[in-house]
Amino acid sequence: MTDTATSASLPAGTRLGRTALRVTDLDPMIDFYRSVVGLAVLDRSDDDATLGVDDVPLLFLREDADAPNRQREQAGLFHNAFLLPSRTALGAALERIRDRWSLDGASDHRVSEALYLSDPEGNGVEIYRDRPRDAWPRAPDGGVEMATLPLDLDDVAAESDGATAAPDGTVLGHVHLEVTSVPTAREFYVETLGFDDQMDVGSALFVSAGGYHHHLGLNTWNGRSAPAGGRGLDWIEIVLPNANAVKTVTNRLSTAGVDVTDRDVTDRAGDSPVDLDSDGPTAGIKFTDPNGIEIRLRSE
Repeated sequence: MTDTATSASLPAGTRLGRTALRVTDLDPMIDFYRSVVGLAVLDRSDDDATLGVDDVPLLFLREDADAPNRQREQAGLFHNAFLLPSRTALGAALERIRDRWSLDGASDHRVSEALYLSDPEGNGVEIYRDRPRDAWPRAPDGGVEMATLPLDLDDVAAESDGATAAPDGTVLGHVHLEVTSVPTAREFYVETLGFDDQMDVGSALFVSAGGYHHHLGLNTWNGRSAPAGGRGLDWIEIVLPNANAVKTVTNRLSTAGVDVTDRDVTDRAGDSPVDLDSDGPTAGIKFTDPNGIEIRLRSE
């Protein structure tokens, strides 16, 4: 970790766009993410759906009834984390969980307050709110100092406004992955892709762009030893500020020997032509990480 980002770092405006899940039964998954997490259904077909907030897509669900279960040894998703804009919204989310689902856990991470649960097919979900950035504890090297402390749920619930949906400003804040090797994950996501190291606890690494506490978490807590597969995480989308940034990352990945494919980009999950030589808003690529997880990268 360093006090300032290097020239190879991803731009400060980098953010996560959408996350996608391969699911066995679409309807109960839609109902969970709508009624418990609070996302709206933006688009729906017989075998897929896009959900989000304020017409901004955050989650794509693709039904594949023949998809095998993810095996115990396979890398993949630890949780998708939806960032709410306020503690009031977090209190309302807690009320929805208590009324309609069950809470797996809750933590004060010093930089954020988080609720944890699992969707109907066992995918981890975090719903959280950030503390002000200037209140985040910082390490001497510029990284963040997160912790796992008890969270006063009654205090959070008291902030609720009773909202039945996630408010405008809700985003996909981070995605936490289970990987087979933290050093290998660091080499790919930090040294090659360009995220900055924010916190390393040995068995887990937290990386981000622009000084955020983490856009990706990467852990080996459950001893995964095989590439990702089966139902669960399908892909993750990273959004860069412009097409030039996409081209810079594309060149860096290609130099490192990563197989990069130009991809079709639309606001939802469908396809339309793209041109990486353009400065337009639809430049995009896709590639897989060392654990076989598909990463989709596009410009704003």
